[in-house]
Amino acid sequence: MRIAKGCWSWIAPPLVLSIIFLILSWLSRWFLSLFIPFFCILIFFLIFFRDPERRIGDGIIAPADGRIREVKQDNDQCFISIFMEVNNVHVNRMPINGRISKMTHFPGYHLRAWKKESDLNERVVISLETEIGPVMIVQIAGMIARRVYPYIKKGDFLQKGERIGIIRLGSRVDVYLPAIKIKEIAVKVGDPVYAGVTTIAKTI
Repeated sequence: MRIAKGCWSWIAPPLVLSIIFLILSWLSRWFLSLFIPFFCILIFFLIFFRDPERRIGDGIIAPADGRIREVKQDNDQCFISIFMEVNNVHVNRMPINGRISKMTHFPGYHLRAWKKESDLNERVVISLETEIGPVMIVQIAGMIARRVYPYIKKGDFLQKGERIGIIRLGSRVDVYLPAIKIKEIAVKVGDPVYAGVTTIAKTI
């Protein structure tokens, strides 16, 4: 099982402690009471920080696993928001081919990412230059999620489906698309989506 880049620092402590307490349990059964909780934490992190390979879908694809939280469209832009559940894969991916023109980190709160107030949360805004015009991805930390860990930098050119980073323990990703180039939004509120796989919009 592939582990997401930047997450071994979370996995190593419970892994090492689990091994130590398992070995010590041969001397005394008391150490089993310490082994079990650390082993459970280890399993949780291994599942949470998994990074499976994906078969890349058609059109503009979801940048994150989760459920569609909000969809809006006006004359200028299409807005699609994805809420990431605890059981989802938390590695984010490029929704379309493009070059990173700007990346900005905004410090902020850690409110529940499902609520409107989470617009004030800590976030990373990624601006892309693409064949359909400017596209923006916003990675937003939530109540439990405390860190957005990017894999990319300004100037990078990435193909659709390539990994752009992970939100450790969280929580929401928004996409802004130029409305003039969008023929159809392919998702609605409540739909499950998978990063790199699910088509969220079709271009003209």
